[in-house]
Amino acid sequence: MRTDKRKVALIGTGMVGMSYAYSMLNQNICNELVLIDINRKRAEGEAMDLNHGLAFSASNMKIYAGEYKDTSDADIAVICAGVAQKPGESRLNLLKRNAAVFKSIVDPITESGFNGIFLVATNPVDIMTRITYSLSGFNPRRVLGSGTALDTARLRYLLGESLSVDPRNVHAYVMGEHGDSEFVPWSQAMIATKPILSLCDEQGEGGMEVICGEELKRIEEEVRGAAYQIIEAKSATYYGIGMALSRITRAILGDENSVLTVSAMLRGEYGQNDVYAGVPCIINKNGIFRVLPLDLNEEEKKRLGESCDTLRASFDELEK
Repeated sequence: MRTDKRKVALIGTGMVGMSYAYSMLNQNICNELVLIDINRKRAEGEAMDLNHGLAFSASNMKIYAGEYKDTSDADIAVICAGVAQKPGESRLNLLKRNAAVFKSIVDPITESGFNGIFLVATNPVDIMTRITYSLSGFNPRRVLGSGTALDTARLRYLLGESLSVDPRNVHAYVMGEHGDSEFVPWSQAMIATKPILSLCDEQGEGGMEVICGEELKRIEEEVRGAAYQIIEAKSATYYGIGMALSRITRAILGDENSVLTVSAMLRGEYGQNDVYAGVPCIINKNGIFRVLPLDLNEEEKKRLGESCDTLRASFDELEK
């Protein structure tokens, strides 16, 4: 993959896609951004709107509406396209419709000669990433999803708020499905190098006593339900995931070897196989350099296994 040109193809110019594009522009993450949408006129309008802001940014990005043939020399193809759930529609039917949409996207991208990395954001992201892997035939390390990257950011924000600590100094992860079966492995959560669970034994030191028992449970539940709260308030979530996608993109284009919780194919890690789930991974120019195994306790391994079983069941049902 070339890192000198840094070209990204964005498929889907809805709110998630354009929040990503806006974040990319403001952070000057790539040199060239092509917007692709089934509604070509919308993509053209979005490109025009972004270009009008170039004079106010530190970026010199080339931004334009394009076609699937324009993905041939892209470093990353970011998929934010998908169909919305209809009233009364089952999750399985929604999955089937989105699977059909993805076939109409992935096939022309691979046929263009694209040899980069697929980054998927469409929900349910773990299953849609698995579908992208199946359709593309790519090495699974070059097909990843946004996974629990945003959930992890939400967790660190809430922990930082509770402890009065900069979230950037909180090291904790949300693992498993980006959905109801996700969980926090608290045994691996730290403030700097200090285990968060150890704070429960240090009552009265700097206000840290608040981070025990019920508070940890409340934070985990709030992380799991954050999307529902935002959707209830404003109908959709898009800024947070747009910034999460930008962070993943920067790690790839910058060959950073950064640790991010993305949706990755597990091939024996944590005792799981043939399933995409959110786990900490080292991300660089090749996509997923490797899954970073955490030293989970038995209860946490069980919860990850249950979450992976949920994802497998959904994918298997889709395949019938």
